[in-house]
Amino acid sequence: VVMGSTAGHGVYENGGSYTAAKHAVAALAGTLRLELNGLPVRVTEIAPGMVRTDEFALNRFHGDSERAAKVYAGVERPLTADDIADCVAWVVTRPSHVDIDLMVVRPVAQAAQHKVARKP
Repeated sequence: VVMGSTAGHGVYENGGSYTAAKHAVAALAGTLRLELNGLPVRVTEIAPGMVRTDEFALNRFHGDSERAAKVYAGVERPLTADDIADCVAWVVTRPSHVDIDLMVVRPVAQAAQHKVARKP
C-alpha cells in the first residue's frame, strides 16, 4: 500500500513540488503493478483528498497556524487520519486474489482539488 493523494492525479496552483511528488507515487504504484505481475503481490495506491491532521497544513505553511486553519475553515467534516487508516485496513483485508489498484477518498464537501463546499 502506497499513500498517494488526489494531488497525484491533478494539479493546482502553488502545489508544484507536492503534486510532482504525488504524481511520482502514482507512477511508482503503476510500475510496481506491472513489474510484479504474475507474483502473489497486490499493489494499492490510496489517494486521499482533504484530510485534517495537526501536522499537514502546519508543515505546508511552515508553522503558520492561522494560515493552516484557513485550509479547513468552513469545511464540514474533512477526513481524518482514522478515516484513511480504515481505508488501508479495508484494502489489505480483501481476499488474496482481489487487488484494489486505486482508492480515491474525499470528504463529501470536496468535489475536486479546487472545489470545496464551505459554510460561513
